[in-house]
Amino acid sequence: MREIVLDTETTGLDPASGHRIVEIGCVELINCIPTGKVWHCHLNPERDMPQQAYEVHGLSVEFLSTKPRFHERADDLIGFIEGAMLVMHNASFDFAFLNAELERLARPLLRWDRVVDTLALARRKHPGSPCSLDALCKRYGVDLSEREKHSALIDCRLLASVYVELVGGHQARLEFAGNRGSAAMLATVASGARARPIALPPRLTPEERLAHEAFIASLGDEALWRPVLFALAG
Repeated sequence: MREIVLDTETTGLDPASGHRIVEIGCVELINCIPTGKVWHCHLNPERDMPQQAYEVHGLSVEFLSTKPRFHERADDLIGFIEGAMLVMHNASFDFAFLNAELERLARPLLRWDRVVDTLALARRKHPGSPCSLDALCKRYGVDLSEREKHSALIDCRLLASVYVELVGGHQARLEFAGNRGSAAMLATVASGARARPIALPPRLTPEERLAHEAFIASLGDEALWRPVLFALAG
């Protein structure tokens, strides 16, 4: 599954009050593993930078004045995130700003059903505990030394590491490598690799075999061992 971890930096807290995006960072994940593909840009907000926002991310009007405007990078951004789930921390914030920018351009808006909110995941997994990105990095042992100020791309990389832990730790990366593990197992069975010249006598009693088959049947048609049993029977 393709997911994009996404973060923004802005001039303030409310796009309805005229605040704009000044930085966007994206990190691509496939089955929770970073692929190395990123998308990043700074943007000219075409307005002033409140001091409070500057203290958060350190992006000045002077620095941003030479950067492209959102409409100049919109197609590239849309192409990068197309078809992927969007993983964001406190997703309603970034979601509102991105849709405000898209609405200005009369472009199709992002849909909430494409969004994974890691803040909501963290609150469910750790009720009553601090769930800021900093707090989650400390909980999961993610190195924060690079994060002197908020930066969209740095925060994306940190959030990618946190997200893996929130959805099940590094075991989530396995997923049988997209079910390649089960396919390899079936291939081994089907190929008869390392088969014994003389089969060992069965050690299960007929009653034990019937009980096991009944148990496998109770797991449903998608049970991993069902195709293995069929391969063995064939």
